[in-house]
Amino acid sequence: MSFTTEERGNPNTLSYRVYFKNSDGKYISPFHDIPMYADEAQNIFHMVVEVPRWTNAKMEIATKDLLNPIKQDVKKGKLRYVANVFPHKGYIWNYGAIPQTWEDPGHKDNDTGCCGDNDPIDVCEIGSKICKRGEVIKVKILGVLAMIDEGETDWKVIVINVEDPEAKDFNNISDVRRLRPGYLEATVDWFRRYKVPDGKPENQFAFNGEFKEKDFAIETIKSTHAFWKALISQQTKAGELNCKNTCVSSADSPFCCSADEAKAVVDATCPCGDADTIPDTVDKWFYYEK
Repeated sequence: MSFTTEERGNPNTLSYRVYFKNSDGKYISPFHDIPMYADEAQNIFHMVVEVPRWTNAKMEIATKDLLNPIKQDVKKGKLRYVANVFPHKGYIWNYGAIPQTWEDPGHKDNDTGCCGDNDPIDVCEIGSKICKRGEVIKVKILGVLAMIDEGETDWKVIVINVEDPEAKDFNNISDVRRLRPGYLEATVDWFRRYKVPDGKPENQFAFNGEFKEKDFAIETIKSTHAFWKALISQQTKAGELNCKNTCVSSADSPFCCSADEAKAVVDATCPCGDADTIPDTVDKWFYYEK
């Protein structure tokens, strides 16, 4: 199973979008149409890469847009970039999401005491390769961090690309601690402080900021997959989420999107053009006492 992307609009502008196609050349939703599992028997999952490592643009699957393309988050009418809080520069992993998962905002988690954040579950890929935006990779689950973001549960799953040369050496969160010394501590530090330059308080964590191991992480992912199944089968109200898909729902479902309708959505956007320059302020380093 393979996937390709099609860029539309101008990079670094409000018009920019990344749409997805399957191996048949059919437009699909990366939220709904890409299977969660790449190999269920081996617990190998698909990951949609939204943000390549070391970059700052806060790109994300647009859960409220038709076909859910990747686009850049917007705050007060301006494109959003994450700040560089010393000593970090941009995202310190390949960052993205597991498709066909959803953190239900109507469900209060027993462990965190908070409801979900209304997004697919987030993933931090720690391999050596810098992935491309929109790349769909196969990953091994290693563990998970339970972040509390403005009162919402926001799981951060730690994974490694199965094609990484060292993937065979990573099988649980303890392997990350042993083979990537300081990386887990840096991950907590990054998530704790990245919003402070925007005037927001530090984020908090369940489990005192400790990472839970692989089996716990896999069960957490499975629970968000069950929430997604309830969403796509209309057992849970979608609210503002766009659940249109081209591969999952039956033809008589209101969520079914025909190939012609999907193509019309993409054709209505501008072809990919020249990129705008990224503001110089994006490279600023922020310092503050921990």
